[in-house]
Amino acid sequence: MDAKNVKHRLKGKTSAPHVWLIMLKALSAIARQLDVDLQRSGVSNTDFRVMEALRHQGPLPVNVIGPKVNLTPGAISVAVDRLEVRGLVARAEGKRDRRVRVVALTKEGEKVISPVYHRHAVLLEHIFEPLSENQRLSLENMLKLLGRHAETMGEIPEESVTVWKGT
Repeated sequence: MDAKNVKHRLKGKTSAPHVWLIMLKALSAIARQLDVDLQRSGVSNTDFRVMEALRHQGPLPVNVIGPKVNLTPGAISVAVDRLEVRGLVARAEGKRDRRVRVVALTKEGEKVISPVYHRHAVLLEHIFEPLSENQRLSLENMLKLLGRHAETMGEIPEESVTVWKGT
C-alpha cells in the first residue's frame, strides 16, 4: 500500500486502528461470557483448553499441547500436573522415544470435559446467533487471511511509519 493510501485509510472509519479496536472489544465481550460460564462449571480456562485439545485431537506430547492452546512450556507443565493430580489426564512415555511424555484424557477427564465442552459450544452458538451462515464463513475467511498476513508480513516500510507520524 502506498503512502497516500495509508494516510487516507488512517482517517476513515475503516482505518486499521478502528477495526482493531472493534475486533478487540468484540473478542473481550465474548471472552468474558465464556470465562463466566467456565467459572460456573468449575473448570479453569487453562484446564479447559488443555482438555478440549486432548478431547478433539487425542493423546498429544506435552510440548505439542502448549502451542496449540497458547500456553508457555511452564504453564502447560503446571496445567498437566494439576489435571493429573485430579485424575483427569494421564502421562505416558512415548512409544518411539521414551523422552517424550504423551498426555491423554482419562475416562474421568472425558466425563468432566464432555458436558463442559457441550455447554461451551451451545454458548458460542448463542453468541454467534446474529451472524448468518454466510457471514460466519466470511468472518472465518477474513480472520484467517488477516492472521496469515500478520504472521508472514515482516516489518512495515519506513515510509508508512512516516505517514502515520504526520497525521
